[in-house]
Parts: sequence; structure tokens; C-alpha cells
Amino acid sequence: MKEIKTILEAYQQIDFNTHKAALATVVRVEGSSYRRTGARMLVSDTGEFVGGISGGCLEGDALKRARLAMAQNKATIVTYDTSDDDPYQIGVGLGCNGIIDVLLKPLDNTKPDNPVQILSKCADTRKRNVLLTFTKVKGNQPLVNLGDTFLFNSPEYFTENFPILEILPTLIADIETCLSIGKSQSNTYQTENGEVQIFLEVLLPAIHLVVYGGNYDIYPMVKLAKEIGWKVSVVCNPLKVQKKLFDWADAVIEKEKGTAVNIDEYTVALLMAHDYNTDFNNLQHLLTTEIPYIGLLGPKKRSEKMYKALAEEGKAISELDAARIASPVGLDIGASTPEEIAISIIAEIKTVLSKRSGERLKFRDKPIYE
Repeated sequence: MKEIKTILEAYQQIDFNTHKAALATVVRVEGSSYRRTGARMLVSDTGEFVGGISGGCLEGDALKRARLAMAQNKATIVTYDTSDDDPYQIGVGLGCNGIIDVLLKPLDNTKPDNPVQILSKCADTRKRNVLLTFTKVKGNQPLVNLGDTFLFNSPEYFTENFPILEILPTLIADIETCLSIGKSQSNTYQTENGEVQIFLEVLLPAIHLVVYGGNYDIYPMVKLAKEIGWKVSVVCNPLKVQKKLFDWADAVIEKEKGTAVNIDEYTVALLMAHDYNTDFNNLQHLLTTEIPYIGLLGPKKRSEKMYKALAEEGKAISELDAARIASPVGLDIGASTPEEIAISIIAEIKTVLSKRSGERLKFRDKPIYE
């Protein structure tokens, strides 16, 4: 989501009275590549760009092709085959060994359905969305063009606005599948006049990190979380924190109002008050919510003391609750400073939400990207 927000900010700065822009999007990957489907790059006719579609090996060529697409005002698909041994093939030197399709779509800022405008509707939502992009149009398809984009935010709204009625039942079923598993896919659909290929891209909300505490060790945590594009709220005494926290965090909330923080399936919490009673009370509250991850700073003996106290109150920790509590919090990377601890904790949160093991990639016997 951070890349999308960066693109939205850059888009707002373009003077379309004097300049043009295009959006480059990775819509298909076969084999290995540095970036996956959904990677984006906003390109202006001045040669400037934000975002990225690879590790740097494809951007230069994509920039030239995007400027050509702008000049012709026509969307196009460019295929980069880095699995080819041809030394003149773009990207071969990187050794990625993959095939990448990139959609180059000129942007008309006067049209509310251009892909960047549609992306802006998803930037701050707290639910999964599906963005549909036509990546292939064969035969006589008068109602759609290559690069046309639609947003699925409800079956009713989508049914009223999607132009190809004959594929709607199958398409909506595929969308629901993508939403349920949280993964994007590219599907081909047969129509009366030919066929179309649609990239169904699942857009997940930014992770919302809620930090309970106001000591010096929260600052690297907040700064690092914001750097990777997470939303961050801090529950603390606002009078006792440094002013820079108000610039870094999305919200600074009085600790008396901590129970009012909105929690959804993409919210995680860190209990960092360094005060037993405060952390214990916040833990009790969080256990009444559906939050998937609760990080509890401190040694295991401290959390075991809390578990014992809860059991004595008739609120014994269930297996399900024990699974979502991380104590001691973080991955075992040998962290000792606040900055290193922040890396350890954020890496663990990403591991849990991604349902990965956190092991070293050199020992992984499956592809890095599933």
C-alpha cells in the first residue's frame, strides 16, 4: 500500500495542462522476478518516475515505452523475458529467470475511472478490495479496451457498472475466491465476440500497528513501521512524549481512550508500557477483540504471571489466545538495542500475518513467492 500512496501523492503533483503521465503495472509473472504482480511505476513525460516494476533492470526500457504509449495515447502490454539466454534481452543480466508482462496505461486525469483515480478509493479503506484490469482483449469487444480498470467493492455496485454482463456470474465467483484466499489471479473469459483476460488484483489494507506505551523505545518502532508503509497509532500520555511522535504517528491517543481504538483483522498491537498493571489491563482488553497478534514486551516469566492472574479470575488463556500472543515478542536475531528490537518485532509481525515460518530463505525448499 505504501507504493500506491506514493504514486497517488506524485500523481497529485502533475500539472496535466502541460504534462502527460502513464502507469506501468506488472500484471503477469511466470517464473522468478524481483517484483511480483501489482508492482507499479508512475511515469511522467518528463522522464521522472516513482515506484518500480523490477530491481532496476527494466525501469529504463519501460520508461521509454511508457513515453511512446503517452504520445500515442494507447495502452500496451510489454513482455520482458529474462529467462532467455539472449544477451541483448532486457533484464537478462540480473539473472531473474522469469517472464514479466507490464501494462503501460496512459492516464487521462479528466476521467474518474482512470486506474490511479480508482486506486485512490482503496488507499485508506480497512477491507480487502479487488481491482480488475483488462490485460488482453481479443475479438470485437466494443465495451472494453486494453487497460480498462474496475473496482469491486460490492456485488450490487459492480453488477450495475461492469460492462460485459455475460461473464458476470463466473467473474464474481472468481472475485469472491480471490477475496477469501487473499491472493490475486489472472483469468481468461470467453465472450460471445471473443475472449478477454482480466487481472484480479487483491488489494489489502495497510497493517495498523497500535503501540501501547510512551517510553524512548517506541520511537524506532514507530519510525520503522511508518517507513514500510504501516499505519501507526500510539496509546500513551501525550504530555510525556516527544513532539516528533505527533509527526511520525498517524494518531497519538490518550491512554484513557485506548479501548476505543478501532481494531480489525489487519490490526496488531504491541504492549510496551514497561508497567505491569498497564500492560496487564491492555492485554485483557485486547483479548476481548479479534486482533490477530498481541506482542508483549518483557521476559516469559512476566507474561506467565499475567496468565496465572487471568486464570485466577476465571479468564484462563485459551489455546487460540495463546497462539496470538507473542511473548517474548520478536524473532531471535540477537537484538539488544531499541532499533534492533524494532526490526525483530516488525519481522515477526510480518511473518505471522503472512503465515510464513521466518526461517532463512537459503533453507526454504519452495519458491520465495508462492
